[in-house]
Amino acid sequence: MIKDASIEQFLETLASRSPTPGGGSVVAIMGAMGAALVAMVCHLTLGKVHYEAVSEEMEAVLLEVEALRSTLLNFIRADVEAFDAVMAAYSLPKATDEDKVKRSVAIQWALKGATRVPLDCAKASRRVIELSGLVAERGNTNVATDAGVAALTAFAALKSSALNVRVNTGSIKDSDFVRESLLELDRLMAGMDQETHSIYQLVLQKL
Repeated sequence: MIKDASIEQFLETLASRSPTPGGGSVVAIMGAMGAALVAMVCHLTLGKVHYEAVSEEMEAVLLEVEALRSTLLNFIRADVEAFDAVMAAYSLPKATDEDKVKRSVAIQWALKGATRVPLDCAKASRRVIELSGLVAERGNTNVATDAGVAALTAFAALKSSALNVRVNTGSIKDSDFVRESLLELDRLMAGMDQETHSIYQLVLQKL
């Protein structure tokens, strides 16, 4: 499995002629790395005398962000499977009118699946950014920069997810699905440029 490969093995495959893993898998990994950094800040805050007042809050964040990390890791495989489904649909025969109809239906179904994965990834990445801000503000100041890197990494995942949503919706004929997907994407993106910038500035002030 891709997520069980070493970093070097993953990068070698990523750099090869193989279309998978691709940008979608990278997005999932970026989001998961952001979540892991948030978890690290929590771990390095818990048990510290000066941060006893936020221990309960840090424990709650840790529980949530570890679930997000697991979810994002699962998106690595989900993205590959979604891409493979699209390619398989495009490879279906189109010799007869019946073939063409079946192929078109399969393609549209696969494209919808390939849109849902980055949308879900965007949702998880947005939450990682929000949690990054919380630990940057209230967590151990000695690892504030890690909270900042978490926010920036998750923001890259969020923005990149948007690209993958839009490239797929551009070929989907179901206008209702496209509209709803893009509205959801806009909601997830709303305010995150400013929030990430604010987290970055907050971290700078703590250095």
